[in-house]
Amino acid sequence: MPIYEFKCENCGKEFEKFLLSYSQIKDVKCPECNSEKVVKKVSACSIGGDTGTSTGSACTSFG
Repeated sequence: MPIYEFKCENCGKEFEKFLLSYSQIKDVKCPECNSEKVVKKVSACSIGGDTGTSTGSACTSFG
């Protein structure tokens, strides 16, 4: 169950939203101004590494 990142086109607020289904994206509203004009940001995730120094995941946002 992923956490999606969004940006409000109305007020510029960036926020994360936990969604059970990708189809729920159309129902997301900005928590700051309640606008429906939000865009999903592109995220890149990396899980672990073979160096033995990372046991979790690290995500970086783009856009």
